[in-house]
Amino acid sequence: MKKFMDKDFLLNNDVAVELYHNYAKHTPILDYHCHINPQEIAEDKKFENMTQVWLGGDHYKWRQMRSNGVAEEFVTGKASDREKFQKWAETLEKAIGNPLYHWSHLELQRYFDYFGVLNGDTAEEVWNLCNAKLQETNMSVRGLIKQSNVTLICTTDDPIDSLKWHKKIAADEDFTVQVLPAWRPDRAINIEKSDFLDYLEDLSKVAGLAIHSIADLKKVLCLRMDFFEECGCKLSDHGLDFVMYVPATVEEVAEIFYKRLLKETISKQEELAFKTAMLQFLAKEYHKRDWVMQLHYGGKRNNNTLQFRKLGPDTGYDCIGNTAPAAQLADFLDSLATTAQLPKTILYSLNPNDDGVIGTMLGCFQDAQAIGKIQQGSAWWFNDHKVGMENQMISLGNLGLLGNFVGMLTDSRSFLSYTRHEYFRRILCNLIGTWVEYGEYPKDDKALAAIIKGISYNNAVDYFCFDLTRV
Repeated sequence: MKKFMDKDFLLNNDVAVELYHNYAKHTPILDYHCHINPQEIAEDKKFENMTQVWLGGDHYKWRQMRSNGVAEEFVTGKASDREKFQKWAETLEKAIGNPLYHWSHLELQRYFDYFGVLNGDTAEEVWNLCNAKLQETNMSVRGLIKQSNVTLICTTDDPIDSLKWHKKIAADEDFTVQVLPAWRPDRAINIEKSDFLDYLEDLSKVAGLAIHSIADLKKVLCLRMDFFEECGCKLSDHGLDFVMYVPATVEEVAEIFYKRLLKETISKQEELAFKTAMLQFLAKEYHKRDWVMQLHYGGKRNNNTLQFRKLGPDTGYDCIGNTAPAAQLADFLDSLATTAQLPKTILYSLNPNDDGVIGTMLGCFQDAQAIGKIQQGSAWWFNDHKVGMENQMISLGNLGLLGNFVGMLTDSRSFLSYTRHEYFRRILCNLIGTWVEYGEYPKDDKALAAIIKGISYNNAVDYFCFDLTRV
């Protein structure tokens, strides 16, 4: 029997051990998609206790606490931080098979030097040990980032954001980690939302240009993209139900937008036509700027209406949606490729049944603009567990070029989540090590080192054109 989560955790053969410890373990982290708050980096926030650093905003953990019958008072409510931590510890001991069990203990090991097991009985010991550790100088937000060997972070930012915290970080010569904005224009596209017109007012104020037509909207968005680019932005991100393709003429789209400005009702077909046109417009701008377009889709959000009304979005009430319409995705990409304006694109579906669709679609739109121009994104959200990561990489290996994969991201709001990169790298090394052990790939150290370092770090450096040195 192997020891619980020792140095060779998840590494089940000799080649896997060699690959991880020689090539993956010390490779830096490039976190090109996350939801952390740049203000907390700029201000170098310190956390008072483990509940603040571990449970604040973490809907992964909240879902499991509710599944364990924990009252909302101890999840997002007014219970004390110590009580909330106790409830999480009692929940964790039942999370066998869940990645949260591994992530939590990796975080305890790497940041707090605790190699025991957290459960209801040990909660007091762990609480005291970790809270004492959090008072040390290197346990501030910046200290945690530096400890994690992070070189670059891309946050997720709305077009109306002033990016003042990014500017402040960039001006601080004492902090060498790059923190760049990523463009997330969902609110400018979601014409059906009740706050769409209010958002347009905010957008026009920030840009200093009134929005009376779709031409005005596009001009404002271009101005904001120029501003983001000046602040180092190199990628966009879109959260979609699915990638739609409902073509319409320029005149038809302009009329749909004008109807919405007049507060008239628009149909579902009109909504999708507008979104298609706006996504096409933005994609062409990304191509011109050599930005990467990330498309996240396949989720069904805010399923529990009662709780949504009480707690709002991103509180743990989302799920995997139906398989996305592949024909519309293909036609959307083709509409851009036809005019040679398809940007580098990463496709993430929350539904793992879409892996094969994405794997085969990649090959339809690759070209010499970039190696692996069209990527399948890493196993995302409900799929970033051991089986999900393995399945995504096996599918990509079967249908595409796994060696060109841009690898893992945190997609997290927590500064302790960088251990997810370690988790991913151990799974990657074990998968490839197994193929080598079984004689399915040669024991070619030079080739294997390039693949492991590439997927862990170098491929993302090259793909996004970041100002970083390859390892």
